Formats: sequence, structure tokens, C-alpha cells
Amino acid sequence: MSQPATAAAPGRTPAWRYAIGMLGTSIPINMIKGSMILYYVDILGLDVRAYGVVMVIYAVIDALDNPLLGHLSDRTRSRFGRRRPWLLVGAPMLAACMIAFFSAPSSLRGLGLVLWFAVFAILCEAFDSMLNANYGALLPELYPRERDRAVANSLRQGFQLVALVISLAITPLLTTQVFGTEESTQGFQTTAIIYGVIAFVVIAFMALGARERPRYSTRERPLLLRSVWSIVRNPMFWSVGLTGACYGIAMALVLAGIQLYVRYSLGLPVGNALYLQGIVILVTAAGLLVWTRVVARRGALWTWRLAFVVLAVGFAALFFATDLVTAIAAGVLVGAGWSGMLATNDLIVARVLDADAARNGEHREGLFLSAFGFFGRLNGVVTGLALTSLGVFFGYNSGDDPGGDPGLAFRIYLCVYPFVLTAIGAVAARFVSIPIETPPEAAEPAEPPPPGPVDESAVERPR
Repeated sequence: MSQPATAAAPGRTPAWRYAIGMLGTSIPINMIKGSMILYYVDILGLDVRAYGVVMVIYAVIDALDNPLLGHLSDRTRSRFGRRRPWLLVGAPMLAACMIAFFSAPSSLRGLGLVLWFAVFAILCEAFDSMLNANYGALLPELYPRERDRAVANSLRQGFQLVALVISLAITPLLTTQVFGTEESTQGFQTTAIIYGVIAFVVIAFMALGARERPRYSTRERPLLLRSVWSIVRNPMFWSVGLTGACYGIAMALVLAGIQLYVRYSLGLPVGNALYLQGIVILVTAAGLLVWTRVVARRGALWTWRLAFVVLAVGFAALFFATDLVTAIAAGVLVGAGWSGMLATNDLIVARVLDADAARNGEHREGLFLSAFGFFGRLNGVVTGLALTSLGVFFGYNSGDDPGGDPGLAFRIYLCVYPFVLTAIGAVAARFVSIPIETPPEAAEPAEPPPPGPVDESAVERPR
């Protein structure tokens, strides 16, 4: 592949400067996912059946626009790089849409409320996809070696956990006690404004300091249909993507339902979610150092499989919690498993990206990550269907019509569904094969190899 004649070698991007971007990308979307059911269904009275339909529609739309956004990023050529322009545009747009999402007029009812929810949920997810496709694509580019990549990834997951403390654990306190009440919406709007400003500043700081590699921006730009066809024919895309989706969907259910689990299953005020989420996140953060060392000793694949098992056991324990103390004890196990998944899942995906770049001679991380994001888009479908099932089986339709046993309903939603998913993932992970670590020089753009099957010796087999 031909290279720009004037390309200069960039300086090294400090791992912390890249990692801090995760704080900005995580705060908005996790507030949205963690509070949308409480805000729209339990407080504003949106029917869960309408919620489920909207979630399915927006998941389909997002599955279609996600690869397109990643492809456009791969094809971008500017003096500011490929990824930075998208990050600097997407950050303020996501902040604005999040504020609008939590500013639904109190007079809205019925179809009007459904439309407001649908429009801004879809816009928020689209701009979040734009940010994460570009932010995620920088990891394998800035840090080609797996050891460096593991350190940068652990740091950014640490910042993500800080974001989760802010957007999940502290949010219920801010929205229901500091800026609002248990039954009002004003606290959500004020909190969204504060979080939006924080997210924009942090993402801009990260993007302006990221030193992209000019050699990755070849003059030849990948073609959409050819690239998509190449990706969908890659067996590792399906095996890694579907297995990772079991983890992603399980955590999406937890983030969406934790506040109502505390309210109904534990019989406590929503503000107590601060303590449960806080302990889980602290355990997860502390575990990152341990899991990173396990990766260094045993490899990403072995560690990934173990983390799946620990996470599944944690969800099983959480089902039997009867009060805040026992829920926190079970949450320690959940945090330990979650920490392992954070430390390894992106490393597994990055190995697949390295192999694709080495084989095809062009770096299309944006499209590839967005294609993997297709499996993440299943989150919206499954969480919508899972919530709808609570109406079918337990009579929970909204905060105005919670049914006869909302406590059991959200115990099923938060514990049983995630346990089944992570148990499936743990079994599937045993059959996943991934490429061995790609040397940095092999990750640089080069002439594409002749067509033919992948060298079987370059695949890490299940043990």
C-alpha cells in the first residue's frame, strides 16, 4: 500500500492521556442506560410495551448506522487525523442529546412521550456509536504491543469505572435527593447538564492529545461493501462477537435495572443503589490490577474464559440476596467477574483487528469495531424484550401499574437473565480461537498478501 509522502512519525501518546477519554465517553451513555427505565417508565409512566418496541427499533437503526460511521472514519483523511475530527464533533452532539433526553416536558403523555423518548434515545445511541468507534479504534493503533495495550486498556477501564461511580452510583443521589426528589424529573435535567459539560471537556482533552500514526492513513481508502464482505466471512468475527455479546447484554440488563432492583427487590429507596453500585465498582477497579497480571502470565484468552465463569457465579449469588448487606456480598463476586471481562474483552477483539490489518494490508479498525458493535446493538433488543417480559409474566407495566410482585420481576431481570447469558458465554468461550499476538511491525500497513487461507499456525487454539 502506498503511503503519504510527507508522513512523519508521531510521538508516543501517554497511556493516561488516551485512557482518560473513557471517562468522557462513558458518563453520558451510562447515565442514559442506567436511568432511562426509572425516568421514563417508573416516573413518567411510559408503558413497558412501548418501551420494548422503541428499543427494538432503535437497535435495528443503530445496527445499520454503526458500520457506516466506522467506515466513514476509516476513510477520513485530514491534517487532524482520521479519528479526532469525529471525536470533536460527536462529543458536544452527544451532550446536547443527553440533556434533551432528560428534559421531556411534563405535559407529554401517550404518543407524544413515546416519540420524545424514541427520537432522543436513537440520537444519543448514534452519537455514542460515533464516539466509541473512533475512540476504540485508537487502542490498537497507538499501542501495537499487547503488554502496552493491556496497560492502556486497564487504565481506560479504570477511568470507565470512575465514570460508572459518577453516572450510576452517584446519579440516584443527585437526581432524587440533591437536585430533585424520588417522584420528580428536575434532578435528571440538572444532572444531565453537569455530566454533558464534563464529558465534552474530557473527550476534547483526550482527542487533542492523541497522536495518530500517519502510516495508518494510506492513500487507498477501504471500500464499504468489499470490507463488509471480508469481515462477515471471517469466522473469528462471529465467534468472538457473539460470545462477547453474552457479556455485553448481561451488563446492559444490570445497568438498566439496578435502581429498580433496589427499589422493588430489596425494598429500599433508590438512593441506596449508591452503596451497592459503589462497592461493586470499587471491587471491579481493584481487580483490574490483578486481572492484568493474570493476562501477562496466562494470556488474554485463558483469562477471558475464567472471567466469564466468575461473573456467572456472581449473578447466581445476587439472586438470593434479601437485603443491602447480602446484595453487597454477592456484588463483590459480580465485581470480580466484571473486572476480568473489562481487562480482557477488548484485548480479544484487538487481536482480531491486528490479524485483519496484517492480512489485508489496510487499517479499518473503525469499520471492524462498528461491525463488532452490531452485537452490542443486540443489547437494546434484548433489554427491551426482557423488560416487556416482566409485563407478560409478572404484570409490571410501569410505575403506575407495577403488578403483584415487582420484587420478583426485577430479581429475574437483574439476576436470572444475566446468569443465563454469562453461562452461555462461559461455555462458548471454551471453543473460541484467536490469533497470536501480532508483532508491531506486522501491524503496519504493507502490501496485501496473496489470497488464500489463514496460516493455521497463527491461531491460538482452545486449551
